[in-house]
Amino acid sequence: HAGHPYSLPEPCGRGLGTALPPAMKFLLVFDFDHTIIDENSDTWIVKCAPERKLPNGLRNSYQPGHWTEYMGRVFVYLGDNGVKEDEMKRTMTTIPFTAGMIDLLGFIGENKELFDCIIVSDSNTVFIDWILKAVDFHKVFDEVFTNPAAFSSTGYLTVQDFHAHCCAKCPKNLCKRKVLKEFLDKQLERGVNYTQIVYIGDGGNDLCPVMFLKKNDVAMPRQGYTLEKKISQLAQSLSPVQCSVLVWSSAIDIMSYLKLLIKE
Repeated sequence: HAGHPYSLPEPCGRGLGTALPPAMKFLLVFDFDHTIIDENSDTWIVKCAPERKLPNGLRNSYQPGHWTEYMGRVFVYLGDNGVKEDEMKRTMTTIPFTAGMIDLLGFIGENKELFDCIIVSDSNTVFIDWILKAVDFHKVFDEVFTNPAAFSSTGYLTVQDFHAHCCAKCPKNLCKRKVLKEFLDKQLERGVNYTQIVYIGDGGNDLCPVMFLKKNDVAMPRQGYTLEKKISQLAQSLSPVQCSVLVWSSAIDIMSYLKLLIKE
């Protein structure tokens, strides 16, 4: 009958080398701090410090663009004060998720055949791993790109720069545009080309990858945060980003958009 697969005309070459058209696949790129979680994981860890605060000298030692080195000093201070891995882990897994985020990640998990999903974050591997595994969402993400961290033999948390790059706009340890570009190149080599990229973030360091997005892609800046402000400043100075922009305040807004995308 009509629509029966065998009634289709045979492609010439009898199917050898006739690749199927690539499936519709969307790439979701998430920032982590103030996007997936409603806090900054690096400042939350300070709850483990004596009196839940850092000494002024340490707090004032941060230099713009050198956050990872600053966090290294924070971890040394925590270690010197006898803060152990299990206490840090307990503290980190109390961080609240952003409104609607648990629902959104559940929805993405149910539709993984349509969505590839990565995190690009200036946090670190240990924190992100703890937080995602505590709610069993680590399987939603195909890859996590963030600063590598590990506990030393003496029980101190150590963190390294994610990579070196030559982008003047980004902090010295991480250019998210470079990460995104390298990921897309690697996927293309494997024959994966995305129908659309959806970039979800909040911060100033999310602007560089957003400016790399194309006309068909979508940037989703969090309402009231730096990324949204920077995107609208660009629009006012008549050099708007190429991609569409959809502002969100709850992750339910993101989920509504993804549902529309699937319907199309």
